[in-house]
Amino acid sequence: MILVSSSRILRATTKQVSTLNTRGTKLRCFSSLRESYDYVIAEKRDDGVGLLKLNRPKALNALCDALFEDLVHACQALDDDPDIGCLVLTGSTNKAFAAGADIAEMKDRDFATAYKCDMFAGWGQIAKLKKPTIAAVNGFALGGGCELAMMCDIILAGDRAKFGQPEINLGVIPGAGGTQRLVRAIGKSKAMEMVLTGNMIDAEKAERDGLVSKVYPADELVDRAIEMAQQIASKSHMASMMTKEAVNASDEMGLQEGLRLERRFFHSLFATHDQKEGMDAFLSKRQPDFKNS
Repeated sequence: MILVSSSRILRATTKQVSTLNTRGTKLRCFSSLRESYDYVIAEKRDDGVGLLKLNRPKALNALCDALFEDLVHACQALDDDPDIGCLVLTGSTNKAFAAGADIAEMKDRDFATAYKCDMFAGWGQIAKLKKPTIAAVNGFALGGGCELAMMCDIILAGDRAKFGQPEINLGVIPGAGGTQRLVRAIGKSKAMEMVLTGNMIDAEKAERDGLVSKVYPADELVDRAIEMAQQIASKSHMASMMTKEAVNASDEMGLQEGLRLERRFFHSLFATHDQKEGMDAFLSKRQPDFKNS
């Protein structure tokens, strides 16, 4: 049985509501978008798109703890918003999507500190968002920046974008998915080359290798990403969320298990209004009016 404890409702500016089980363990936190953040510009648009810009330009959007706390909060707030059907994540300038984790912030940490706080584990919340996400990458996406982009469902790149996992040059390895998601995106040999040499690749090679879906002129990138997000947001949110869950599950499942999950999601959508509306609209040769239910 799931209980909601009114004593755990936070009445601060975050307006968070914690859902608890009978032991009092937090299961999910629903948040509303703050009016402003220190390191993220978040916008709820009228077209069903949530737009998020990393905003630490003097540091090329280096991913300090405070920036990521802002980003996770804003992303989860937009993800929980029923009016939003797709999120676009980009940088506030064309110079950098994110140049990596904040080295100055973490250089003096020891093993015990990194281990006990499970450093970078919280970054994975971006990959767990229910709504589809698009990374619009201009400039540098290095280290944690490249890993953050790979947590999104689709990566679009500006024609001057650069991707890389240069952690080897710092005496460490990628710590937020670079040895795992990169292999799944571009294959073992190419991933090994990137993480062992620390070399960057440009947008054209990233598209050719399968890391990036499309490449656009840098000054058109965000507009094109929003156009794609608008198209996704116009679909049934329930169908797009199940599509995302099924595709992402393919990384963790064998083929037969994945096919079974796909069929069950397909079957379950016949219990929704949107399935009835979508098929009726197709047969009636009109645009569907999805209610996301």
